[in-house]
Amino acid sequence: MSDPPATAGARPSLWRHRDFLKLWTAETVSQFGSQITAIALPLVAILVLEADAFEVGLLNAADTLPFLIVGLPAGVWIDRLRRRPILIVGDLGRAVLLTSIPVAHLMGVLSLAQLYVVGFLVGVLTVFFDVAYQSYLPALVDRDRLVEGNAKLEISRSAAAVAGPPVGGALVGVLSAPIAIVFDAISFLASALFLLAIRKPEPTPEPHLDEIGQRVGMLRSIRDGLAYVATHRYLRNIAATTGVGNLFGAMGYAVLMLYLIRDLGLSPGTIGLVLGIVSLGFLVGALLPDRIQRRIGLGPTIVASAAVDGLALFLVPLAPPASPIPFLVASVVLLGIGQVVYNVSQVSLRQAITPDNMLGRMNATMRFIVFGTMPLGAVIGGALGATIGLRETLFVSAAGARLACLFVLFSPVRSLRAIPEAAPAG
Repeated sequence: MSDPPATAGARPSLWRHRDFLKLWTAETVSQFGSQITAIALPLVAILVLEADAFEVGLLNAADTLPFLIVGLPAGVWIDRLRRRPILIVGDLGRAVLLTSIPVAHLMGVLSLAQLYVVGFLVGVLTVFFDVAYQSYLPALVDRDRLVEGNAKLEISRSAAAVAGPPVGGALVGVLSAPIAIVFDAISFLASALFLLAIRKPEPTPEPHLDEIGQRVGMLRSIRDGLAYVATHRYLRNIAATTGVGNLFGAMGYAVLMLYLIRDLGLSPGTIGLVLGIVSLGFLVGALLPDRIQRRIGLGPTIVASAAVDGLALFLVPLAPPASPIPFLVASVVLLGIGQVVYNVSQVSLRQAITPDNMLGRMNATMRFIVFGTMPLGAVIGGALGATIGLRETLFVSAAGARLACLFVLFSPVRSLRAIPEAAPAG
């Protein structure tokens, strides 16, 4: 059966779009499993392998380093290939890699070196998956439905963020951290099956040719993607805000688990329960972008949501050891609302204003910039945590993230009322 046609005066919700619903379900399942691993993997390093702050920072860096190494070439390949097969291969590959951790643990040969290698290779597949995923959505739904589609996909992430951490914390407590990762591997297998079920044909991308009909090489394609983002009056400022925010955010995240366990004395189960409860902020945030944009405009929504992050991060090191839970709850609820509203707004803008044959390179370039800062931030955060202290590092993280919104505040992004039909590139 085909998807129901739009009726006059009203369009059916994307919840009735069968292929979108399959993509949404695939994303929900894999995000749920990834939330478990987000808790379990650092706890494998901390509790099983007794890693210190710097070693945990390196583990976080290994997961995001691929955005620097393969991010730009990935965008070129994704613009030249159909995107759904890339999504499926990414899911299956990550399932196999993650399964190696509990297997090695049961055999008594698990090491930090293996965690670094698995984290890096999973990161490589995540680069391809994420770039292809953001480039695939405009082929699945009409461009005027992108805000709705991205908001619903953020609901997917939010629902996983609500349920995943408490389940992950409980699984770590009952089964151990390495065994809990099995559930993430299963989630990637399930995601691949839902992606296989999508029926809408995906056209083969047209070859990239230069002015005289010759195939454009890899280096020129990468250069074109970099130039498109760097010279675009909206994209370059969004990239700067997100990149700086991620740099300082990664500094704090590198020491967060150690801080919660060693300084605040929280158990894995408590951490999972707290993160699950406060992740309701992500769910609330996923329901707000369209409403906020109608009230204050797209640009002010992007600026305001970017400004929330730094304020929220300050609440973590300010949490009193005797009663930290209320501060942590307030922090992550605010952080969740701000991040989701910001991501839905700026990603929808990026997708709508970028030509289809540039989507892969644009998304890869943006991810190269905004995620490429994260391994650097993780290493710096681990080093600072080992020298100036965990709490002090969290203060540095919050202060830096607070300044990130200045790039969009003092830019043409601020004046946008809605997604433009076409954005000027200069």
